Amino acid sequence: MAAIHLRPTGPDDKNVVWHPHAVTRVDRETCNGHKGALLWFTGLSGSGKSTVAGALEQALHALGISTYLLDGDNVRHGLCGDLGFSDDDRRENIRRVGEVAKLMVDAGLVVLTAFISPHRDERQKIREMFDVASFIEVFVDTPLAICEARDPKGLYKKARAGKLRSFTGIDAVFEAPQQPDIRLDGQQLVTNSIAQLLYVLRDKTIIEP
Repeated sequence: MAAIHLRPTGPDDKNVVWHPHAVTRVDRETCNGHKGALLWFTGLSGSGKSTVAGALEQALHALGISTYLLDGDNVRHGLCGDLGFSDDDRRENIRRVGEVAKLMVDAGLVVLTAFISPHRDERQKIREMFDVASFIEVFVDTPLAICEARDPKGLYKKARAGKLRSFTGIDAVFEAPQQPDIRLDGQQLVTNSIAQLLYVLRDKTIIEP
């Protein structure tokens, strides 16, 4: 099925007006007892980003933090179900996720996303949608050889056999973050990664010490 692209609207469209609400983000954060923020996990397929993001959400939930995890596969079942895997479709996929995450952060949630998001410019565009304190880029840095050895979905095997085209890390580029807010060693214990992430969230006063 051909991809269907929705025409973005913006401040230049005079028929679309942003409506401020009486209940503000600060009001919602006060009610939640913590600040809203977006942790954007990026890394190769098999790097462990979804595993770490999921474990972090569990840890935050145990602390009483209001969260939501946006996973790459899950959003393609609905929100981005009309998109393929061309460069244009992947960029649109990330744009939509960024817009949804922005609304969730405005609701005062700690949002976690797990997407390969291979291009630096698309990650930068997401960053620019948020204030400095609300966006945290998390790079799960795992060597390609390790990711390929894990191959949890069998995608690397298909890519090497020529059955899967434009696969990131094989025949499509992955532009690793040059200055991520957090760099995680993708080969370390998940518990170590969670401890590192919780430390940063507390240090940034997103959650209480």
